[in-house]
Formats: sequence, structure tokens, C-alpha cells
Amino acid sequence: MGSAKKKESAARQARIAEMRRAEQARERRNRLLTIGASVAVVAALVVGAVVLVQSQDDDSTASDSKTPGHWTMGKDGVKTWSAKLSQTHVTKTVKYPMTPPAGGDHNAVWQNCNGDVYTKALDNMNAVHSLEHGAVWVTYTSKAKKADVEALAAKVKATPYTLMSPYEDQADPIMLTAWGHQRTVTSASDPNVAKFFEKYVQGEQTPEKGAVCTGGKAQ
Repeated sequence: MGSAKKKESAARQARIAEMRRAEQARERRNRLLTIGASVAVVAALVVGAVVLVQSQDDDSTASDSKTPGHWTMGKDGVKTWSAKLSQTHVTKTVKYPMTPPAGGDHNAVWQNCNGDVYTKALDNMNAVHSLEHGAVWVTYTSKAKKADVEALAAKVKATPYTLMSPYEDQADPIMLTAWGHQRTVTSASDPNVAKFFEKYVQGEQTPEKGAVCTGGKAQ
């Protein structure tokens, strides 16, 4: 009889051990399922965030038309943009509401503007970044006199935080642009050239005053 009790006890312990192993196996499966579900949720959240950011980026880079505003002419002949201009770094082409552009979303790389004179048209988005750094951008069309172009080029080369390039689509032969400000001048000898340089080269309108004008895009 004692032998029978020992066999029954051994069998019971074996069943208990098997039940414990089964329970441990279930716990491991549950932990794995929980971890897997958590990973899936996190992944879904990340993908959703990326899609949202890309969607917002697409909306902000396709056009700058979301920036309200218009030019107001001052008594000194300088036009000032009436609304705050956005400053987001984007990769797609921005459609600016003014020509040449005087601010708005732009490329992360600025155009070199340490008295740089360019003979070819620039990418608006790089030039606008230069304006953000406090540069004055001198632009001209094929209607500008050669002597004026040469004289303006000499002035730009002697003035840090300026740049110059042709811009055939603008309304007048010679124009000067700073962040949020713009004016037309009649010639290189127009006294308003010096006045504009004096006021707007690293002027109070500069969003990022002191930011460098070298180490950017060379052409």
C-alpha cells in the first residue's frame, strides 16, 4: 500500500510540474504577443507621423501663396511687404508672391553673399536665404546699361553681405532687394543705391543678423 501511495504522489507531482511548464509557456507567449503588439503600435505611430510631416512639407514647399501680404510703398520709394514672411527650410520649389522674391520659405543652403557678383541667374530659394542673413541683392535685366552693371558690380564686390545677379523677369532694369523690402533705382549713380545699402545691409529687417554669407552655394 505504501508503494501505491508513493506512485500516486509521484504522478501528482509530475502533473503539477507539467501544469507549471504549460503555464510558463503561456506566459512567454503572452509576453511575446504583448511586445509584438507594442512594436506594431509604435511603428504605426512613426509611419503616421512621417506621412503627416511629409504632407505638411509638401503643402508648405509647393507654394508660398499661404503667406498673406502685399507691397506698400514708402515715401522714400522703398516697398515694404505688409505681412511677416515665413522662414522654413524646404526642398521643393517655392512660388514667391513677389519678383524678385524678398523673403519666405527657402533652401537650407544660402547663396554666397560676401560681395559676390554672378553672371548667371540664381536659384531664388538660395538667394532668399542670403536675404535672411541680412544681404542686399542687386538684380538687373538685359535692358540695364553695361556701364551701370559694371559700376554696381564694383560696389557689390566692395561690400560684404551683398550679391548681384541678372534677373530677366523683374519689372525694372535695376532693382535692389532686402528681406521684406525692395526698390527700383534708375542707375548705378542713383543716390538711392547708397541709401538702400546703408539701411538694409545687415539692417534691422534681418531675421538672422550676423549669420555668415560665406560657405554656402557658389553658383
